[in-house]
Amino acid sequence: MIVITGAAGFIASCLVRRLNDDGFRDLVLADDFSRPDKAVNYTGKHYRELVDRKHLADWLRKHDDQIQFVFHLGARTDTTEMNTAIFDELNLHYSMEIWKICAELAIPLVYASSAATYGAGELGYSDSHEIVSKLRPLNPYGESKNEFDQWALRQEEKPFFWAGLKFFNVYGPNEYHKGRMASVVFHAFNQISSTGKMKLFRSHRTDYPDGGQMRDFVYVKDVVEVCMHLMHDRKNSGIYNLGSGVARTFLDLAGNTFRAMGREPLIEFIDTPADIRDTYQYFTQADMHKLAGIGYTRPFCTLEEGIADYVGNYLMHEQAIW
Repeated sequence: MIVITGAAGFIASCLVRRLNDDGFRDLVLADDFSRPDKAVNYTGKHYRELVDRKHLADWLRKHDDQIQFVFHLGARTDTTEMNTAIFDELNLHYSMEIWKICAELAIPLVYASSAATYGAGELGYSDSHEIVSKLRPLNPYGESKNEFDQWALRQEEKPFFWAGLKFFNVYGPNEYHKGRMASVVFHAFNQISSTGKMKLFRSHRTDYPDGGQMRDFVYVKDVVEVCMHLMHDRKNSGIYNLGSGVARTFLDLAGNTFRAMGREPLIEFIDTPADIRDTYQYFTQADMHKLAGIGYTRPFCTLEEGIADYVGNYLMHEQAIW
């Protein structure tokens, strides 16, 4: 059996689809399944059982002899949430519990970290273990992810294989439920569909033009391919960046979304909201040498390719589900 946490959510539900496509159906999906709007993410997919996240620890111990792998992708991902107690419970203590069980029962583990751990990028975007303790995230979400990375590196008892994946700006199908935290591609499509134009944040720094802020946007289908590789490889434990390795501007993203929709670009600029202005990242770009160094050679989608697939094959249809 393969256990996937956060399975009603964005990345994890896409991983379930990818596993199904390769014939894996003995899957156990763990999450808080109380939101009816997220049910479409796992409806129609093949799995063995749904387990409420509150009961997962007991379930893992009860079925330890049947579990082949754990993907711990469930997390609270709201970067505007300031209540650290929520992140302590869901991103830190819950992850510690899963790690300890996997270490005790010799179950390989992949867990979700985040590029939010890099803060403003003062130390760059290297996934070297040596800089993890020096990073200064800009919000409680990033802090919770970095605290767990640091904790994991300190542990003497580890799963025989483990990997923490620092997701950069992931976009793609199955994110419809994320609201404000959905990708810029998703919001761009909806804005263009309803108004014919796209609003981007104005730059509040003189070294970046309006719309020239740059992010490493990575397509969710590439993310799950890396997960599949690690599940099969299981040789090189550690923390890895997971982005495309190429920073692109928001103007690039908006232009490609208009193009995929068959429309001429019409872009306006608005002030960055005050509640995120001080913690807004102007540049991110994953250093992907470490992942390549362990044998991952599959090319990542360009922004053009990813947006064309996402818009043309999902968002332009009624159901944006993979």
